[in-house]
Amino acid sequence: MTDNPKEKESVRDAFARSVLWGFEIAAQNEEAVLVDATAFLLRDAHGVSERLQQRNEGNFSIDKSRSALYQEATMNFPKNTEFEATLTFTGNNPGGQVRSVTPTSDAITVRQHHSFVELPDDNFEPRKFDPRAGYFGISYQDYSTPISESLTKRFITKHRLKKKNPDAEMSEPVEPIVYYLDPGTPEPIRGALLDGARWWNEAFEAAGYKDAFRVEILPDSAHPMDVRYNMINWVHRSTRGWSYGTSVV
Repeated sequence: MTDNPKEKESVRDAFARSVLWGFEIAAQNEEAVLVDATAFLLRDAHGVSERLQQRNEGNFSIDKSRSALYQEATMNFPKNTEFEATLTFTGNNPGGQVRSVTPTSDAITVRQHHSFVELPDDNFEPRKFDPRAGYFGISYQDYSTPISESLTKRFITKHRLKKKNPDAEMSEPVEPIVYYLDPGTPEPIRGALLDGARWWNEAFEAAGYKDAFRVEILPDSAHPMDVRYNMINWVHRSTRGWSYGTSVV
């Protein structure tokens, strides 16, 4: 990345930006601003209508009279705020997939979720992506790159793991990585997931970490939408499948 302010300015001026929404201020004081986010939450932010049409599953649009904020999944935590809305799409000419997952195929009622997550501090050292690692990467364009190199830079998503004793060959971490299994996971899948996930400790030990990785059942006092907890969720859908979903990056 460049430290030249003029070079940074040239990049900002070269590309368009996307303003996601405009909110009207309902009230404000010296510490906070209150806005009405209803219209923002009750829109087709996920592009459901377009996706259904592209897949020949019908022509649908949001019916606002059958849509509302879903209070049970709208909540606040120390590092994130969660909003969920019930959206009903009505239309015609439903495809086979729509008919297979809805009681009435001319009305599709789903829930759409928005997460507002606190940004972490800057004390994090990213790791460059290497295709030999067999892991997911995130990318961005660095326009200060020399002309002989690719503009695309890639990093892997990773946890922040540091040794308590950096000079030791084997050390416990400052903070271990803990994943929590959805308590709704049935047996024998529950036991298999716990045992399988714990195998990762062998890899961390090979990297010089002791007791760096744990997998536990999510306690009753915790909530799976709290970003302080790394979750392995049990999800149902119309067909069998695994590795459903992704992470907050």
